[in-house]
Order: sequence, then C-alpha cells, then structure tokens
Amino acid sequence: MFTITKITTLALADSVNPCAIAVLAMILIAIMTQNPDRRKKVLWGGLGFVGAVYIGYLVYGIVIVQFFKLFAEFLRGGSIYVYKGLAILAMIFGALNIKDYFVYKKGSFMTEMPIFMRPKVKRITEKIASPVGAFLIGFIVTLFLLPCTIGPYVVASGLLSELIFLKALVWLLYYNLIFIIPMIVIVLLVYFGFSKIEEVSGWKERNIRKLHLIAGSLLFLVGLAILFSWI
Repeated sequence: MFTITKITTLALADSVNPCAIAVLAMILIAIMTQNPDRRKKVLWGGLGFVGAVYIGYLVYGIVIVQFFKLFAEFLRGGSIYVYKGLAILAMIFGALNIKDYFVYKKGSFMTEMPIFMRPKVKRITEKIASPVGAFLIGFIVTLFLLPCTIGPYVVASGLLSELIFLKALVWLLYYNLIFIIPMIVIVLLVYFGFSKIEEVSGWKERNIRKLHLIAGSLLFLVGLAILFSWI
C-alpha cells in the first residue's frame, strides 16, 4: 500500500503552504532590520529557521507515526480502515484548500494559521536578531504552523506507520526535505539579491489562492489514489 509517489505528492502539497512562507518572510525581515548591512546574517538566520522547522517537524512526524502504530495495533485486523480513513482525510484537507481558491478567507480552518495566532507569531519573530535566535525561535514557531501544515503530514505519517521504525524515519527525513525546499530557495534568492523580502511577501499574497489550489488539488488527488489503490 505504500509508495514513494504518495509521500512525494503529500510533501509537495505541504511545501507550497502559504503559512511557512509568510513566517519565513517575517523572520528574514526581522533579521534584516536588526542587521541592515550584514547580508550573511540573513542567510544564516533564514537557514537556521529552516533547520529548526526541519528538526521540529521530524520530531512531530515520529510522534504521529508511533501513534498510528499503536492505533493500528489496537484495531488489530482493522488497519485497512485506518488506511482508507487516511485517504478520506487527505481528500477533506484537499477540498478545504480548493475551497480557499474560490472563497478565500484569511485564517481558514486547517488551511491557514488562525488569525488570533498571527500577532503572537509577529511579536516572537520581531525579537530575532541573530541566526542562533532564528534557530531557537524556529522551534517555537513550528507549533504555530501546525494548524495549517499538519494535514498532509498526518496522512503521510499514517501511511508510514506500516513500515518498521527505521524505514519510516528515512521517509520522514525525505518528506521534510521536500517540505523545506521552497523555504531554502526563498532564503537563497534574498541572500543573492535576486529578490527582496518584501517581494517574496507580496508574491505570496498575490498568489495565495493559487497556492491553496495547487496544494488542495495534490491532496485531493492523492486521497483518491489511496482510496482506490491507483498508486
């Protein structure tokens, strides 16, 4: 039942989530404000945040995988129901994202960071002045990102729970690498001067509906594929 196509598609859907891009932009702005003439600090600060996200999400993934292992064991012969349930869950998350393309609302349930969390995240990120600070605060910020990024990850972790722990861990490493690639690209674009932070933030705002559509379509399709064993 497990294939690389499913995990890759779920990771790609997660990687285009506007939440992570928005928070990364906040952090880069904070570091650049504190160090206007020290571009290397922006580079290392951005990479520090991305590294913290990677490690934090890896830990969350391990926890979720172990939860599903226990859940499947509790159901004994009912693991097929868990599998089909994950497919339906992926389709639900996909539908919610697609809905945001046609009827967009900031802070939508399970697709974006809730409105009440955003001022808190902004206050936290404004305190960042160094790469070390970006790395440490990155762990805290991952908790705020969970409401809008956890959907695909839960589905992927559920699929990985059928593997032995070491194999599941390797696939979690792979999933999270795909998840952070867009963030790494943004950091490098800003560092090398190909794009300004404000341009990244503006691009995200202009294309936020399309990002939801892409993520939603990928999630819905992979849910269908899992449900009907197409891949």
